[in-house]
Amino acid sequence: MKKLLLTSILFLAVGFLAACGSEEESKLAKLQDEGKVTIGFANEKPYAYEENGELKGAAVDIAKAVFQELGVEEVDSELLEFGQLISGLNAGQFDVITAGMAIKPDRCENVAFGEPEMMYGEGLIVQKGNPLQLESYEDIANNPEVIIAVMQGATENDFLKNSGVDPDQILSVPDIPASIAAVQSGRADATTGTEFTIKDALASANTDELEFVETFEQPDVEGVPSYGASAFNLDDEELLEAYNEVLAELKADGTVAELLEKNGFSEQMNMVPDDITTAKVCNGEV
Repeated sequence: MKKLLLTSILFLAVGFLAACGSEEESKLAKLQDEGKVTIGFANEKPYAYEENGELKGAAVDIAKAVFQELGVEEVDSELLEFGQLISGLNAGQFDVITAGMAIKPDRCENVAFGEPEMMYGEGLIVQKGNPLQLESYEDIANNPEVIIAVMQGATENDFLKNSGVDPDQILSVPDIPASIAAVQSGRADATTGTEFTIKDALASANTDELEFVETFEQPDVEGVPSYGASAFNLDDEELLEAYNEVLAELKADGTVAELLEKNGFSEQMNMVPDDITTAKVCNGEV
């Protein structure tokens, strides 16, 4: 009986050790072992985009710098529509969202944001001459005939609604080029997005039929200005902590400021104040 009992104990111990040994390694360890990270992006300048087969953008450059410090040299990518990035991350299609995604309380329930990397405001594009005299989201709300094209999943959808714009006035499109095309074709009277993105999209469209509204009034709604950050799976706590630690070092030594400037951002306008944290944004304190 004693022999049988001892055998049983040994069997259970071996099974326990085997289970511990087969426990799945952390995401950070996996990336470091493989030397490669896969990022999800939405092809939105100047945050993350592909040009001539090369991945570029402020958010991409910052992520690359951080991961290199973590010993992850190779960066692969997965292109999705912006509105599909969070579901793609949580489905395991890639390791991190690197798209300058704005931190929002509702998004914080589904992803773990790194600390803010950049700050930005909104912009508006209209027909040449601005025939409807649109200079704010309130102007759109006050004219129910106005149709505005907005990228699916973008924060501007909520900003417009919070400014009083009827959802029926919002034309949902898959990406920024589609929003520009909607205004060009007359399907929409205007389009909006982060200032840098739509300015760049307008330049790429190479048209004299549209114009950027220089007198645009920033909406007085929660979430403006927006704070962009990388986003991780909620379970990848160790990876998030390591990323934030290196990011803080790169902010302190000026690397982040240099990378933002390289991509057309202004240190004065787009650097995140030291007192702004992801926790505060997620909690709705800022």
